[in-house]
Amino acid sequence: MTNNLEINNVSLLFSTALLMVAVFITYKEKLGLGKDIFIAGLRAVIQLFIIGYVLSFIFGLDNLFVTLAMVLFIVFNASFNAHKRSSGIPHSFKISLFSLSAGTAITLSLLVLTGAIEWVPSQIVPITGMIASNAMVAVGLTYRALNGKFQDQRQQVLEKLALGADEKQASLSIIRESVKTGMSPSIDSTKTVGLVSLPGMMSGLIFAGVEPTAAIRYQIVVMFMLISVTSISSVIASFLAYKQFFNEQKQLL
Repeated sequence: MTNNLEINNVSLLFSTALLMVAVFITYKEKLGLGKDIFIAGLRAVIQLFIIGYVLSFIFGLDNLFVTLAMVLFIVFNASFNAHKRSSGIPHSFKISLFSLSAGTAITLSLLVLTGAIEWVPSQIVPITGMIASNAMVAVGLTYRALNGKFQDQRQQVLEKLALGADEKQASLSIIRESVKTGMSPSIDSTKTVGLVSLPGMMSGLIFAGVEPTAAIRYQIVVMFMLISVTSISSVIASFLAYKQFFNEQKQLL
């Protein structure tokens, strides 16, 4: 199978026309997103070129501690972005960092121990990026659900507290719904994989010339690991974050 995966600078420049389509639509419909789209596109180009050179260096170095440092860097940044989506939940950065670290560590450990991947930079770093980014989205959705449901169900929580329930008992239905919200995107994408979409891992391998049946094996591992990390991170974040909605006297804020 012959493949030409090289994209020259001219083709890359012309691809910005795709971005201009989105900018045109947002201005025509007065959505006010033109500046955000432009900045997002510019940041993506700069960040991807920088990380490309960094990854080339890390892959060539193949050092255990440098690889581990890169993993921690990815998790830290994912945690910080999840924290920004918390809408003011106290200690959300610490909660995000702990939940994402736990989810990433458990999932990566299982993948390495089962032989699905090896501890080499070219495998560990991209897989960590996929794991942390999905966990980040899941935790962000969990925070949003917690904020919304504690506001919408405030009266029910107060009634449960008045009847003698503790904070956890009064919040359990909200916690469960928030975890479900955080896990839903991964579950939905797993249900439709191969029917609606050909995900990134599988598509990338096919682009690189790997037989589709072999690429499928890698994609199955990826889908399972994403469900794993979103479930772990969402559960931990929910059970730590719900306490922030109560004061020291166990009263709902």
